[in-house]
Amino acid sequence: MATITALGIGSGMDLNGLVDQLAAAERQKLTPIAQQRQGVESKISAYGRLEGALSAFQVATSQLNDAKLYQGVGSEVTGSALKAAAANTAAPGRYQVEVTDLASAYSVATAGVADQEAELGAGSLNFTLGNGETFSVDIAAGQSSLQEVRDVINAQDAGVQATIVNDGDPNAPWRLALVSTETGTEAAISDLQVGGDLATQLQLDATTEVAATNASLKVNAVTITSQSNRVEDAIQGVTLDLTETGSATVDVSLDTESIKKAVQGFVDAYNTLQSSMAKMTRFNAETGDAGALLGDGVLRRVQTQLRSELTGGVGEGEFRMLSQVGISVELDGSLKLDGDRLDEVVASNLDDLQAFFAGSSEEGGMAGKLDTTLDQMLGSGGALSVATDGLKSTVRSLENRYERMEASIDSTVARYRSQFAKLDSMISEMNSMSGYLSQQFDVMNAQLGRKK
Repeated sequence: MATITALGIGSGMDLNGLVDQLAAAERQKLTPIAQQRQGVESKISAYGRLEGALSAFQVATSQLNDAKLYQGVGSEVTGSALKAAAANTAAPGRYQVEVTDLASAYSVATAGVADQEAELGAGSLNFTLGNGETFSVDIAAGQSSLQEVRDVINAQDAGVQATIVNDGDPNAPWRLALVSTETGTEAAISDLQVGGDLATQLQLDATTEVAATNASLKVNAVTITSQSNRVEDAIQGVTLDLTETGSATVDVSLDTESIKKAVQGFVDAYNTLQSSMAKMTRFNAETGDAGALLGDGVLRRVQTQLRSELTGGVGEGEFRMLSQVGISVELDGSLKLDGDRLDEVVASNLDDLQAFFAGSSEEGGMAGKLDTTLDQMLGSGGALSVATDGLKSTVRSLENRYERMEASIDSTVARYRSQFAKLDSMISEMNSMSGYLSQQFDVMNAQLGRKK
């Protein structure tokens, strides 16, 4: 019996091609499952984009629900004598500031030495700060080079910073400079004395002494003295950083720009959300192209709830509806901000604007109501989360179904191949038998011909 090693060898037929066609036909059964899975995954992706747009809108909404937004103040400085930073406690107003003196730190240097690494001898360094604190720094023998003296002083954290400077003298260029770490007279160094053997090698140079001074300024003609160039509460809630002597004007006012920016951000975030939802529900009648959430019940509920909150208004305060603060709801569902109306409200009805958005409680105003609704939508048990979890479960089910179908198709193709192998073998045997019989008939015919 002939042995078949490849389909079609025995029969001379293209059985491999036939099996491939049958396998391709069988694999068409996977297409609907793959398409269904793709559709479900597209919907999951769309829910993710919807969740992102809702989260961005919630961030913008939360800003309007913060009472601090409406109490914020800003400062503007005219002149280069100082910089100013206002806190929420600052009182609005205009302040004339005259800086007459800047605060400075005490400093002094020693006479120069030839080698900063040479030993100078044991001794001590004693001094008193302007606030009355006294310090004594001991220098041990064998650890008394200029570098080591510097390091010992700095390790004390005693209100004095030591550094080494080179004054360019060809014979003794290295000096130890001592500087107060703080400005003002309370940080000034006095009664500075060097004792022991160190005194003969490390003498103070009185010509380098710079006295500590306090800052002096006038705010609306009131004289103020400060140990530091950073002056706090000379103006209530305002920190002044003095930079030079001279005049400056500090204007402290409510930070209305941040309020208007937050309202504009609220409108923009909602319109971005609306645009995203419109894309997800689009339908092109000519091409048949449809958004991933066309006809989706979850998205419709989101749209309905938000529209209801926006048009329902609030139940307390002078302003009850968005239109009263300059925000109108357009026919397409988007919001439109009337900047002039908002400017008017911010200028004359700021407390009422705060009451409209922030309310008397966290959930009382428009922003609070929306924030609560958005929390319910975006929470772990919210509509989006439940719908997404259900779709993910469907994807897993489709994956299992796909795998089972693939296994079934592989089994069917294997059966086809086995059956065609048997057919190929049988046809091969029949061809062999036909050839043998034909040969025998030819022999018999030849014998009969010779007998005649």
